[in-house]
Amino acid sequence: MVKLSPGLLQQLLLSTPAVLAAITVDIDNQDSVKTAAAQVADDLMSSFYHGDEPGAVVGILPGPPTSNDPEGYYWWTGGELWASLLELRSHTGENKYDSVISEGLQFQTGENADFLPANWTATAGNDDQGFWAHAAIIAKETGFADAGSDKPQWLTLAQNVFDEQAARLLSGEGNCSGVLRWQLFAFNNGYNYVNTLSNALFFNLGARLAHVTNNQTFADTASKTYDALSSLGLVTDDYEVYDGIDQIKCEDPNKFQFSSNAGTLLEGAAYMYNKTGDDTWKTRLDGLVDRTIELFFPGGVATEVSCEKNGNCNKDMYFYKGILHRSLSTTMRVAPYTAAKILPVLKSSAKAAASTCTGGDNGRMCGYQWADGKFQDDSNAGTQLSVLNALVSVLQTTNVQSSTTGTGGASGTGSSTSSSPTGSGTAGSMGSNVGVSVLSLIGGLLASSLII
Repeated sequence: MVKLSPGLLQQLLLSTPAVLAAITVDIDNQDSVKTAAAQVADDLMSSFYHGDEPGAVVGILPGPPTSNDPEGYYWWTGGELWASLLELRSHTGENKYDSVISEGLQFQTGENADFLPANWTATAGNDDQGFWAHAAIIAKETGFADAGSDKPQWLTLAQNVFDEQAARLLSGEGNCSGVLRWQLFAFNNGYNYVNTLSNALFFNLGARLAHVTNNQTFADTASKTYDALSSLGLVTDDYEVYDGIDQIKCEDPNKFQFSSNAGTLLEGAAYMYNKTGDDTWKTRLDGLVDRTIELFFPGGVATEVSCEKNGNCNKDMYFYKGILHRSLSTTMRVAPYTAAKILPVLKSSAKAAASTCTGGDNGRMCGYQWADGKFQDDSNAGTQLSVLNALVSVLQTTNVQSSTTGTGGASGTGSSTSSSPTGSGTAGSMGSNVGVSVLSLIGGLLASSLII
């Protein structure tokens, strides 16, 4: 009989998908968190992504949902998938998904390199397009290799989306001037609704483009968008972030609150503060961080307060807590002073999230109601992605963020749907206004024990 050493036996067991073993993690140990994140990512891709299989569509999760197949996913979730895997790569050095990420993003760019492929243009909203643009800008920020000189480059794609959406901003619409509609076409439900998420994504993208290119026009447009949301009451003086407002009446906001809206907005504010050093942006960032943690982390665990407790979350909403975690993690990177407040709740929330990963045939699929600390429902791509983002959010980055030197134009060749405003100078510098190193601060916090 062949004898296996304990170490080899452990490796074989960990590499076997069918092993019935719940995910365990020491949230204060970076290697332990990386191992857990890798397992969640592997289960996510093997269970829910089929774009590399014959007859499937490359780059997206199976969908969209229909009356005959309600289990499908909407198109935007593909962008969220690649954004999440890019962050996993940035924080762990994991590169085994590189080819599928690049292929998935490029397949959905569309004829005009603007993330509006023909199959989805008729049903896409500004927020759908925005999620794909965010995956592209994350690729640029994290140094993910461009696909090649004959393909649209990541920065080009992000800029094209921003330019198109800037041209769609409402003008001459009374109080609703300066913001985006939810939907692109009048025949779609939601065309007369100004949803905060579309505008938060646009604001966030502009702030990031300003940082990457040092182009002031992006920053100016982003600032005006935030001001417009504030004037509509979609962001209040107390930093409540409401869901949207009727475009025709343009009064009485819909006061539902979702973590994706708040997270996306505060992340953009962090970039604006990093870019400008302006006290106004620090005040906004501090207010958004404080209120977001207070509202969406009861007991230190991320909760989708508008739907989770009453069981009314739809399939889109399963992704939101992951977006929240990623946004807060990025906020710590670009505004390091916030880590002292943010990291403790990310850690307690990530620990609770991982504790739900006891379901499925392999005994480690992840659930949604993290505060309960156990698997209670069927896992889906949204629950897996949210737990993945929760785990990644407490990791230090392992690669240097890319910088672009130039005039704020495209990062390489590839078609461009419009000419971006140009500005001279080098790329924005991380941390020129924030002082302490984020790695030093996070390292110190990680060294302390977590009591929950």
